[in-house]
This record gives sequence, C-alpha cells and structure tokens, in this order.
Amino acid sequence: METVNQIIRYIINSFEVIILIYFAVSSVYVLLFALAGHGYKRRKVFTNQNINSMAVFIPAYKEDAVIVSVAKTALEQHYPSANFDVIVIADSLQAETLTNLKKLPIKLVEVDFENSTKAKALNAAINSLSENYDYAIILDADNIMEAEFLNKMNNAFNHGFQVVQAHRKAKNLNTSFAILDAASEEINNHIFRKGHSALGLSSGLIGSGMGFEYRLFQSIMKTVTAVGGFDKELEFELAKNNITIEYLQDTVVLDEKIQRSSDFSNQRRRWLATQFIYFKRNYKLGFKALLNGNMNFFDKVFQMMVPPRILLLGVTTIITLIYILIDFGFKVNTFISSYYWIITYALLIATFVLALPKSFYNANTLKAMASMPSAFFRMFRLLFNLKGANSKFIHTSHGVTKN
Repeated sequence: METVNQIIRYIINSFEVIILIYFAVSSVYVLLFALAGHGYKRRKVFTNQNINSMAVFIPAYKEDAVIVSVAKTALEQHYPSANFDVIVIADSLQAETLTNLKKLPIKLVEVDFENSTKAKALNAAINSLSENYDYAIILDADNIMEAEFLNKMNNAFNHGFQVVQAHRKAKNLNTSFAILDAASEEINNHIFRKGHSALGLSSGLIGSGMGFEYRLFQSIMKTVTAVGGFDKELEFELAKNNITIEYLQDTVVLDEKIQRSSDFSNQRRRWLATQFIYFKRNYKLGFKALLNGNMNFFDKVFQMMVPPRILLLGVTTIITLIYILIDFGFKVNTFISSYYWIITYALLIATFVLALPKSFYNANTLKAMASMPSAFFRMFRLLFNLKGANSKFIHTSHGVTKN
C-alpha cells in the first residue's frame, strides 16, 4: 500500500511540476515580447514613392447593415483613384444592398457557396479579375481605413516588404464586452506584432487590415482551404517560405468589436478550435524548423501552445489563489511552493501592464473588468465544446448594437 501511495504522490507531484512549467514558460514568453514591444520603431517614409496599384478586397457575408457605408468610405482614400480598386465580394446579400452597391464606382463580385468561407470568397474574386495589380489589401466588411491607409501601406511595400499587417483598432467601445475585446486586441498587437517586429521576427496576422504582394497572394491563396482562421493558415505558409510579415503600428484600420456575450462565445470558440488545429497540424514541423534555423515558423508553432491571454490570466489566478490558501491558510506544505506561482502571476500582471495602451487606463475599462470572470468561464467551458467549431463558418454580425 505504501508503494501505491508513493506512486500516486509521484504522479501528482509530476503533474504539479508540468503545470507550473507550462504556465511559467507561457508567462515568460508573453512578457518577453511585451518588453520588446516598447522598442518598436516606425519605418521612415519615402518622399518619392512608386505609386503601386492595389486591389482592396472586402468579403461581405450577410453584412447588409454595414457594407454599403464601408464601401463608400473605402473610396475616400488619399491615394490616386486610378491606382486602386475597391472590390466587394457579395455573399448572401439582400437585393436592395446589391442595388446600392452597384451604384458605387467599385467592382462587385457576387458569389454563392453551399458552405461559405472567407478563403472561398477571396479565391473567387481573384479568379474573376483580369487586372494585374501590384498589391492586395484585405479588409473585413466592417473595417474603416484611415484616409492615409493606402499611402502608408504603399510606403511599406516600397521598403521591400511582401506582406504587411496594419494596426487594427476598435471602432466602438460601447459595451463591457466591446471594451474587453478591444483591450485584448491591443495587448495582442503589442505582444505578437510590435514585440515580434522589434526582435526581428514576423508579425502575426489578424485576418483583416493585411496587405500582400499580389502574385504572392494569388499563389498562396490557391492552397488555403481553411473554414475558420484562414489568417493562421497564411501565417504558416508564409513562415514556411521565410517570408517576414511587417507590422505598421501607425497605419490604422478601425474594426467593430463584439458587443454581446453570445458573439464573444462564437468568436472565441472559433479561435480556440483554430489554435488546436494548427498546433496539431504543425508541431512536428515546428521542431524541424528550429533545427533548420527557421525561427519564424518555430515561433508560430510555439504561439499555438500558449493559452489565449484571458485563459492564461484566469487559470494562473485561480491556481495561485489555491496554492496561497493551502500554504498560508491551511498551513499545508505543497510540493510546489506557492511562491513559484506568485512569481508567475506577477510576471503575467507585468505583461498586461506593459502591453495595454495607456488610453485604456480609465474608469470604463475598470468597469468592464467586472465582466472578465464571465468571459474567462465562457472560454473555459468552450475548451470542452470545440467539436465541429471549424467545420462550418461561424459568422459574427456587425452593425448590430446591444439591446
């Protein structure tokens, strides 16, 4: 019996160590890039630029509420009108919406799929166009580009970058979930875009506000079949080919943040499923890439191992409190000292403080933080409900305010 107890104790202790290492390494990883993000430097602007031709693709699936106004705004760029086209990909739009779009000086591509995806829509649009553009810009149907957006993207392309990710910011901060969503994206911008660029690694893609060398985009999109998370598939394909993604902090595209808890669950379920799928698909290649010196690909795989920030913070908080309670409340010595978890938690808090923009340090954010436990437990439950999440496109409606 004593031997059995020793084996059980050994298994429990080993599990404690593994959990601590996992969360500690994850915390150190995000902290490293949170620190590095403060060393990010903007690119110099060329005074005499080549004016490249650009195709601005806007896939619109059931986005009748926003697509017409977004298309109109996209035409208002401070960029020569002869050098860019706005291409709206209309999927399941109402007849009235299509009529209004046809009145605009845009290219309208109507598509109809049994199972719609962003990748299918983009490929259909590419195949329907006869023009040979220099670069492609990808937006979401709710995205609003700042007036100088194409000029700034053009400057980056003239620096020699083939792929560029712009700074996606919140269009709305009208609910607690919108504020949390906006804060989360800015933290990710700092860690996975500014921080990575500062250390010479490839920026992460977000799915919109992206620019590509057109022929590269044509070529790589032929291989993309993702139902959800097509941006992750693009990231891995680019990393395989050692193509660096540039990040432009001062090139802004506004994006509508989720406003309702149901939208939060749908969105995060898709994201979690995507993370598991791409880790499973690429983890073996990741270690080979490390041995071959392809740090970008290895880093992309490692990112798939790190929990989403709200899960990382929530689980670390709970475990740290449990260890503190056991050590200091019940006066029971644990195999892993609570001080290790306290240190891990402190590193994580430092990460969030460093990565969150100062504009979010206000009373509204403090009020929104009251929704964080709800957001955490929603995501935690989703971990056990991911089956089928990436087998069918999950649409998040835009232009619909909270009741």
